[in-house]
This record gives sequence, C-alpha cells and structure tokens, in this order.
Amino acid sequence: MKLWGGRFSKRRRDPDFEKFAESFSLDQRLVLYDLRVNRAFVRALRAAAVLKPAESRKLTLGLDAIHRDVSSRAEWAARETGEDIHTWVEARLAREVGELAGKLRTGRSRNDLVATEMRLFVTDAVRELQQAMGALLDALVARAAQHSDTVLPGFTHLQPAQPILFGHYLLAYFEMLRRDFARLEDCRNRANELPLGAGALSGTAFPIDREALARELGFATVSRNSLDATADRDFVCEMLFDCALTMTHLSRLAEDLLIYSTPAFGFVEIDEAYSTGSSLMPQKRNADALELIRGKAARVQGKLSSVLTLLKGLPLGYDRDLQEDKHALFDGFDTTRDSVVIAARIIRTLRVNPDRMQAATQLGFLTATDIADELVHRGVPFAAAHERVGSLVRYCAEHGKSFADLTDSEAARILPEWDQAMARLASSPLQAVRSRRVQGGTAPEQVARQIRLAKATVEKLKRGLSNLES
Repeated sequence: MKLWGGRFSKRRRDPDFEKFAESFSLDQRLVLYDLRVNRAFVRALRAAAVLKPAESRKLTLGLDAIHRDVSSRAEWAARETGEDIHTWVEARLAREVGELAGKLRTGRSRNDLVATEMRLFVTDAVRELQQAMGALLDALVARAAQHSDTVLPGFTHLQPAQPILFGHYLLAYFEMLRRDFARLEDCRNRANELPLGAGALSGTAFPIDREALARELGFATVSRNSLDATADRDFVCEMLFDCALTMTHLSRLAEDLLIYSTPAFGFVEIDEAYSTGSSLMPQKRNADALELIRGKAARVQGKLSSVLTLLKGLPLGYDRDLQEDKHALFDGFDTTRDSVVIAARIIRTLRVNPDRMQAATQLGFLTATDIADELVHRGVPFAAAHERVGSLVRYCAEHGKSFADLTDSEAARILPEWDQAMARLASSPLQAVRSRRVQGGTAPEQVARQIRLAKATVEKLKRGLSNLES
C-alpha cells in the first residue's frame, strides 16, 4: 500500500529502492503514538463535520482494536512490512473498517503527523531519562554523605593540587547532572508544541480546532507557523545535545574512576558486577562498564553531529532527509538512558578506600598553597609568599623530602617565619581542607551544607516527576 500511488504508473518499482527507502523497521517504535494521534484527529474531523458520528465511532473502534493488538504482542511487527508506520496503520485500519480508513488522512500529511509523534516521543523520553538521572543524583548525594570527611588529593592537569573531601568531589558531578536535568526540562518545554494541523507545509483547508487537539494530546501550545512546524527538528537537536552533554559528564566521571581504581591509586574498587576479566591474563579485573560509558559518549556526540549536519543544508519545508533523524534520536536516547542507569549502580556499589586516599595526600606537596596563605596572614604579599614556598618545594624535591620530613632548621633557611604551627599546617591535609570555609568550598561544614541542598534538590525533583506521573 502507498499513500501516494495515484501519480505513478503501475510498473514494478525497484525492490532495492523500496528497501532503501523504508522506515517501518525503525519508526514502528512510534506505533502507539501514531494510534493516539489518529484517535484524536478522528475526533477533530468529527468536530469539524468532516466525519459523521457513525464514521467517527467506527474509525475509533478500528484504531482501538489495533491498539489492543500491538499492546498485547511484544513481537507484533515481526512479520509486518510497510513504507513507514503511518502507512502500516492506515493499511491495518482498512482491514478493520474497509474503505472508510481512507478518510483518516483528510486534511493531514505524514509531515505534520510524524512531527507530532516525534514531539510526543521526546516529551516522554525526557521524563524517562530524568527518572534515571534522579536515581544517579540520589546515589551521588548518598555516597557523598557517607564520605563527607574522607580526604583525598584534588588534581589539576592530573597533577596533585590541593586536598579536598571525597564528598566534595562527588557533589561536583551532582552539580553537572543537576544542570543536565534542568536542560532536559527546557527541552521538554520547547518540544511541547503541537504541529498537527499544519498539513504538509501550509496548514489545512478544513476547520480543525488545533487548540482542542493540543489539549487532548497534552501539548501546552500550538505551533504558530505551519511551514516551520513540519520542517523544524530543533527539539531533536536539543534532546541530542542534552544527551551528549550528559554523556560527556558521565565520561569524565568514568575516566576518573578508571584512574582511581587502578592499583597505583587504589582509591576505589568497582564492583565485580560491572567488571570483566581477560581471556588471556587470569589476574585481570577490568572496569569495562566505565570504559563502555566513556566509549558510548562518543557515539551520542556523533548522533548530535549527524543531525546538525543533516539540517544545515536543507531548504525550508519537509525533506525526506529528515527520515534519518529517528536513527539518531532513538539511539542517542537509548544509549544515554542505559548509561545513566549503569552509572547509578556503579556509584551505589563502589568500594571506597579512605586509607589509600589519605596516604596519597602526603604526596605532591598538596599543602603548599596553605603555607603561602599562612605567610599572607603574617603580612607577606602573596606574590612573594608564592615565590618563597615554591623555593621550599624545590628544595624538598631535590632532596627527596616531603614537608613532614623537613627539620625546622632546613625550613627556616628558606622561610624564616617557619614555626611549629606552620609545620603542623604543612603536614596536615585535613587542616588545609578545614580552612576552605568559603561558600561552596571543601571545608566539612560547607560540604555538609552542599549535601543538605543536594538532598533537598533530589526530593524536589522526585516530587516533580511523581506529580507529573499522577
């Protein structure tokens, strides 16, 4: 069955092109959206006096029968074929109600139909992804609370920088993902606009009440320009951008944990449930789940790039190129959702080694900035303090010493202000952490405040999602 056959001769079409052009194998995923939109449109046609009441009832019953069938059989599409899901639904409806099915297409195009269904998919996909992200946010804040007093080295340039709390570290990723959650909400709000009624590009000549259609389908508003409505895929790009940035954040987390879980660091251990071994080396235990998240981030970024490239040269109006957007959207969403789910489970089962973290804080002169700050408190300009403490670090490095190894006389030759208080500061990463009391800093009281805020944020997000579901 073709929805456009009259213009063409009945000669046999190239079967390779038919296979090349079909999208049913992919957009069958939209079948319930297609049925939902069709039922709403039947009622709109009835309200516009295009359909008689009996015709409307018969079409609705036919669509309901298809809905029951596909909902009850997970493999409903296994032996089905069609140019696309819209063609399949109309052909299937014709088996239920006969020629009356042909009236379903009145005043409507596949262009505004698929745009409507894609927007419905995105609004639901956002909610599903946010549910998964809520679990990850919850896991991060729970582990941060468990390790709100665990000190570890903080890094810049992957070199030891300053001591921080492990809870502070985890909350940094909480903040990233909190922003991702909010971006998804923005995407959902912009996708929540009804294209149906725009026709192929210029609107419909039938008196369709688009406002009523929007209310029935759950859209917040109606598209303002019919040409834009069918050509627009901004919401697909935005969804994929949000997915790509979320995956970028997960990839950074995965990279950190991969490094921290190596024997050289030993800060954390990934649970066996998310690890694999080697077919050759019996001793290996590889954190493959993290590597896969890191690798899949590139995949999702590629999906975003493909849609942006797809759109950049299209003339205004619907073009068949847009059929390719579903490949990118479905895979980008699925990959991101699955990665978020696995990441949450990794965080919940992560084994943390505070002793190894504490031992590592004795390496790399992490308290050097705190010594300089102490000199400033004693009246030395910071530039001069920075220079002099740098000289102290150089002396230690050349003589294979840590700050704790210095004798008072050695230190005093470079820093005449050196005394027992400064010596205790130099050898105490925890004291250094406690001094970072500025709002948002890594001091214990500030991390405790951040944990309280994070817990409140998670509860608020959960309530919001629960209210929407109910």
